[in-house]
Amino acid sequence: MTHDFSTKKNSFLNNIISFNRIDFSIFLPAVILVIISLATFFSLDSTIFRQQFTFFIVSVSFYFLFLNINYRVLGFYAKYLYIIMIILLTALFIIGIEAKGAVRWIDIFGVRLQFSEIIKPFFIIVLAHFLSTNEKVTFSKFLKALLILSPIFFLTLKQPDLGNAVIYFLTTVGMLMVYGFPIRYFLALLMSIIIPFPFMFSFLHDYQKARLLTFFSPTGDPLGSSYNAIQSLISIGSGGFLGKGFGQATQSILKFLPERHTDFIFATITESLGFVGGAVIVGIFAIFLYRIYFSSRAVHDKFSHLVVMGFYFFFLVHIFLNIGMNMGIVPIVGITLPFVSYGGSSLLTSFITIGILSSITFEYKKNRALEIK
Repeated sequence: MTHDFSTKKNSFLNNIISFNRIDFSIFLPAVILVIISLATFFSLDSTIFRQQFTFFIVSVSFYFLFLNINYRVLGFYAKYLYIIMIILLTALFIIGIEAKGAVRWIDIFGVRLQFSEIIKPFFIIVLAHFLSTNEKVTFSKFLKALLILSPIFFLTLKQPDLGNAVIYFLTTVGMLMVYGFPIRYFLALLMSIIIPFPFMFSFLHDYQKARLLTFFSPTGDPLGSSYNAIQSLISIGSGGFLGKGFGQATQSILKFLPERHTDFIFATITESLGFVGGAVIVGIFAIFLYRIYFSSRAVHDKFSHLVVMGFYFFFLVHIFLNIGMNMGIVPIVGITLPFVSYGGSSLLTSFITIGILSSITFEYKKNRALEIK
């Protein structure tokens, strides 16, 4: 009896941590990025390092959890997931915690969770499910997809969280392009944004307006709204070709660089590891994105393809905007760098996403193996 229980227990554990389920071409780049970020945090602040290491262990646990969940079940319950998302984002305005003028977090047993981060992969699944249920390409379907986005977008913007609102919008646009809607629909969408933009701009918070205006005049207010952008460029430039080394990055260690471990982590790393270190980070992300795109070509049904491409755009937009923000080529909107920036919600979201992604690739590998047999 004891032997049977032990056998069942080992079988259960082997099923949860099944190496043949893991897509190492996606999982390993993610882990390498986390290791680089942990090394950077260790050189900055031991407390930040310990917290992020704990987040990492928890996030990997959720990776294995979602790796073993049939992703189609999530699609089946898409309507309920969508309702839960709206409830969670609405609950922020009732029981949320305010920090730095924004209400983005809910405290659960001493752990702060940012729901606008965590629901991202599930929003992609919801949108993919809607688009794949009826493959007609009509303007009404295009509008309905934008209608699905609207509550998530505006509730996120209301927190205020302009960065994540932009992520939701651009990821949605990417998925709609993949679906095959004609270009005239996107031109109509673009015009609907450009024409009322002066009116919409007035509804932004003062600091958000300042960030956008700073992009057009980077040195206009060096001690005020331009400070972050200037310090980021100084940090990147001072790193030179090979960097100052861990523990020697004065801009970051002396805290001249704001948000050194979150939004501006790329500048922190390039100050420590130089151009070479920055190029390595970009190279790892390029491999990571290529593998996701390659995975999208291996799946054949519409739902799976849209989910994978949604994840691709989710990571692509995050990476491009964060690194571009650090280098001064896009406005500062407060966006994390996946697997690298400090933050439990961000890291958890990234690992849940690649867990679902690995579940998709495993299913198709298994089906292909059965076809060959």
